[in-house]
Amino acid sequence: MSKFVIDDMFLTVGTPTTAGSKMLEGYNSLFEAEVLTRLKAAGFEMAGKVNVGEFGVDLLGETCYFGASYENDTLQYPAAAAVKSGEANAAVVFDVNGAPRRGAAQNGMVSLKPTYGMVSRYGTIPVACSGETVSVLAANAADCRAVFTAMAGHDHKDGTSLPASMVDAGKAAVTKKNKVAVVSSMLKGANEDVQAKIAAVTEQLAKNGVEVVTVDADTVAYAGAAWNILMSAELCNNVSRYDGVKYGYRTKNYTSIDELYTNSRTEAFGEFLKSAILFGSETLSTENYKKVYDKALRVRRVISETMNALLADCDALVMPAAGVMAYDKAMVENDKYLPYKENFFTAPASITGLPVVVAGGVQLVGKAFSEDVLLDLAELV
Repeated sequence: MSKFVIDDMFLTVGTPTTAGSKMLEGYNSLFEAEVLTRLKAAGFEMAGKVNVGEFGVDLLGETCYFGASYENDTLQYPAAAAVKSGEANAAVVFDVNGAPRRGAAQNGMVSLKPTYGMVSRYGTIPVACSGETVSVLAANAADCRAVFTAMAGHDHKDGTSLPASMVDAGKAAVTKKNKVAVVSSMLKGANEDVQAKIAAVTEQLAKNGVEVVTVDADTVAYAGAAWNILMSAELCNNVSRYDGVKYGYRTKNYTSIDELYTNSRTEAFGEFLKSAILFGSETLSTENYKKVYDKALRVRRVISETMNALLADCDALVMPAAGVMAYDKAMVENDKYLPYKENFFTAPASITGLPVVVAGGVQLVGKAFSEDVLLDLAELV
């Protein structure tokens, strides 16, 4: 029986779900996430839960209230560590800000972020609902494919779940081109080690008969800035429910309802999350809504159109998953806003909802519903 771990963004019965935050410390759900139910029904066994960064918006879990994971001063992604150790065959993870893809790339693993709406989000902790996606990380493409197949499918409990008819039509429209395109504008900011991974993957694909070309699409490089705006705005709205009244952390230091709200949130949320909430709140203000948030929505549409046009002639767009192949402790501690900067590489797939596979340390972003084609490419790397 295949075993999997699930990250702490998924509701489970009998085990606390905290989203890596003091705000939800000790929270126990009365029901479990839909993907957990489906995996169990398919014969998979849950081996445990793994930590995440606070509400899943950081690099690799460094903002987790229960502690970051470092090995020889190198930041580790807990889900990848669990698979690497043999504790599980795969990890079911929540991709909000690209952490699972960075974790897979830096650990030589395979990850799949499916087309938005292919896998139910019912029973997950909502953060940035227009882009967050239930994903899978494993040692190889075959295990990714098995877990994805068991999880995928329409769920009436999730309003963003795609109907089976749309998925079937989308899959039927996918035609294999046997061609990939390296997006040159996305190589900016990636160090030599990452550039070497891109070269190695494309060389391996070429050896296996896949045509490799280079395209220049500066528009795609704006995805990071746009997704930072949209993600922070949606995060601000979603965490507004944590007020110290209904559930979650409640301060003991208050004399009025306003102090209860303010002190509960101030004491329970971490520094990076608070900065993201403030950024999102400012983005949604009357003064900035039109010139910042609305503009980011329009940029999202342009980026989607650009990427779909590029994908009309190839199977995947090749781009880095991160700017470096490892985050050392000093790098993480000296730049608290590094997650926003590293989002440059993962945002194109987040903001468009397109599927992406990480293999050989790089991202392969494909057409909607092309998960099988992407996993086939991963097997060649």
